[in-house]
Amino acid sequence: MKIKYLGHSSFLLTESTGTRVLTDPYDPEFVGYDYVPPSAEIVTVSHDHADHGYIKGVGEYDAVYREPGKFEYKGIHITGEPSFHDDCEGAKRGKNVAFKFRMDGVNVCHLGDIGEPCSPELIERLLPVNVLLIPVGGNYTIDAEQAKEYVDRLMPDIVIPMHYKLKHCELDIDKVEPFLRLFDDEYVEEDVGELELDRNDFNESIKATRVVVMEKE
Repeated sequence: MKIKYLGHSSFLLTESTGTRVLTDPYDPEFVGYDYVPPSAEIVTVSHDHADHGYIKGVGEYDAVYREPGKFEYKGIHITGEPSFHDDCEGAKRGKNVAFKFRMDGVNVCHLGDIGEPCSPELIERLLPVNVLLIPVGGNYTIDAEQAKEYVDRLMPDIVIPMHYKLKHCELDIDKVEPFLRLFDDEYVEEDVGELELDRNDFNESIKATRVVVMEKE
């Protein structure tokens, strides 16, 4: 499978069969930088805010998933796990759906705009995770230190930060650096383009989580 970072919380995940999953398409005018959502067979929306549910901007798609539940599309298994956009059970910002994908034998978890502290019950529902896509910018979501706790509990092989301030971003969120400083430099890779992975990459027991900061496509 291949992973491309499209900015904010949007990724394009492509299975070896060619089936594409687009996560959290966003309105570029709202976020502040250029973005044209690509076509994809599957679109997932963690919640219906302008920077995560810009479905009208997507060229073509077959299915949209925005609710908790178990789904299957041409061999791709998708699970939407209920969670909250804040630390007070949705009272401030509502609900959030964390999506898990099984693609080419790889378990990918996209946490959307999760804002609740990690709990044993939530961690159990999210496991297992090979690749974790996690917000780190704070304010509207968990911050860098809370994100690090999720990483420590979920123990993914690879963690890819998202929802942080890039150049021209107009949202009041932090940059990625406070998150990166919580890890040893030897495990941090920056300015990474497209990732290509399969289950053979995760056969050996994990020594430490790789932090991969991807370039915006």
